[in-house]
Amino acid sequence: METSTTQETLQSRLANPARLVPELGKIGAALFAATGNGAIPQTTISLVQLRAGQIVGNTYLTAFHTANLRKAGEPEARINAVASWWDAPHFTDAERAALAAAEAVFTASPHGERVPDELYARLSAHYDEKAIATLAIGLGQVGFFIPLALIGKPLPGVSPAEQWRD
Repeated sequence: METSTTQETLQSRLANPARLVPELGKIGAALFAATGNGAIPQTTISLVQLRAGQIVGNTYLTAFHTANLRKAGEPEARINAVASWWDAPHFTDAERAALAAAEAVFTASPHGERVPDELYARLSAHYDEKAIATLAIGLGQVGFFIPLALIGKPLPGVSPAEQWRD
């Protein structure tokens, strides 16, 4: 039985969004500059972005951020444990707070507020305000690209320059 979500050819649904909407390059560059400002470790940004890709169930984003972590030299045990970060021994308390923030932002809460004061206090115990804002921008960065990944369906594991349909 074939599902309607099966991608029948090895190409994305969309042509390269950066060619379709050239302004995307400036937006992407600004987001990368903001998350790379040094206020929070780039590894932490990559971990929370990987978790966001897992939460929204997007293979492209999960593969992309996994590859970025591997390139940065992260051990496989840490990469593999992101999906169950809350009970894995591989993360610092600061990383756990950041991963909890990703979980809160990208998961609907049946109890009301997604980022309660308790979670903000956990973040504040490890990060100053600039770092928390940078973390929020890092979550927003992956959030910005989620619709393109879900709608355009780029190919997992294919370089960014080659993943989009011509």
